[in-house]
Amino acid sequence: MFIITLYIIPISLVKNVKALILAGGFGTRLRPLSCTRPKLMFPVANKPILDRILKNLSEHGITHVVLAVNYLADILIHNFGNSKYGMKISYSYEKKPLGTGGPIKKAEDLLNKNDEPFLVLNGDILTSINYLDIIKIHKKTDAIATLALYEVEDPSRFGVVDINGRGQIRSFVEKPKIEEAPSRLINAGVYVLDQAIFDIIPAGKKISIEREIFPLLAMKDKLYGMKFEGIWVDLGKPNDFIRANKLMLDLIANEKLFLEKDVKISKNAKIILPVAIGKGAIIEEETHIGPYVSIGEGVTVRKGTRIENSIIFSKAWIDHFTSIRGAIIGEGAIIEGWVKIEDECIVGDHAIINNNVTLTKNVKVCPSKEVKKSILEPETVM
Repeated sequence: MFIITLYIIPISLVKNVKALILAGGFGTRLRPLSCTRPKLMFPVANKPILDRILKNLSEHGITHVVLAVNYLADILIHNFGNSKYGMKISYSYEKKPLGTGGPIKKAEDLLNKNDEPFLVLNGDILTSINYLDIIKIHKKTDAIATLALYEVEDPSRFGVVDINGRGQIRSFVEKPKIEEAPSRLINAGVYVLDQAIFDIIPAGKKISIEREIFPLLAMKDKLYGMKFEGIWVDLGKPNDFIRANKLMLDLIANEKLFLEKDVKISKNAKIILPVAIGKGAIIEEETHIGPYVSIGEGVTVRKGTRIENSIIFSKAWIDHFTSIRGAIIGEGAIIEGWVKIEDECIVGDHAIINNNVTLTKNVKVCPSKEVKKSILEPETVM
């Protein structure tokens, strides 16, 4: 959760309520970074997305979380194990992708232990929603599904609803054209589902809960919604990832540099907040860091380098007099001296960018590739 808040949690409301996190996506729009890690391991202000989601759930009194996993599942299991923040973590593994509805049915044995509804969260959403509010609203209606709804300027990327004054969703349209959207209220990727959902979703079948299940529930007057305000980011694209990082930095590092242990910063380095710097990082003299920069664990930034509005993954090496603006640099990448990397460029894990190279907007470099000459047009180096 973005805002640190102490909740007085009504135990009766969340007792036995479990949460299912859909964590099996391939993250195709975030390649090449997602070639080597699941999307939920992407760091936002130096902490994995999943870690922030789990902390949020624990603060709302959830005690059992199920992760629906598929792509690179072993990385998630290795990093989070069987418990976190006092919550039990179970895993439901898909041998093949089952869409957004299939994983819910597959996890039935882990979720169907009582008559309580359960939360479902898209794993690539970061939000300041109060989960207690949507659980409470769900329990007051005869809904089979209650959706968190968020108002956006352009609803064409999302599922859009037409809702009446009683909170009942009359229709649900997945990714409509702007002119055909019934409203600007979108599916925010947070649901409360009743146990009756298991009787509706077929077993062992790839199915979209948005395209196939929610419209059916709307027709039966069993689909409700709860509008909320605050922070909401869908981390589907690189610019969304950078935006989420900026929002988090505004909250944790706007007034004071956010430092982890054993960071070494030269006295004449210039830091412009908000900035977060991870454990063991080294920031040399005459560097200019910020605003809106996250530097991961074990990163070295050498003399005279300038980094703005960027995310640097752990163990990257940024050599002297280099400029990085609006870019994402992968884990263990080596950026040599006098390099210029511009907006929306992504450098994959362990890639090497040679001395004096310029990468202009929207260049993507795949993991472990070496770039020896400048690239001045959008391109993917494979």
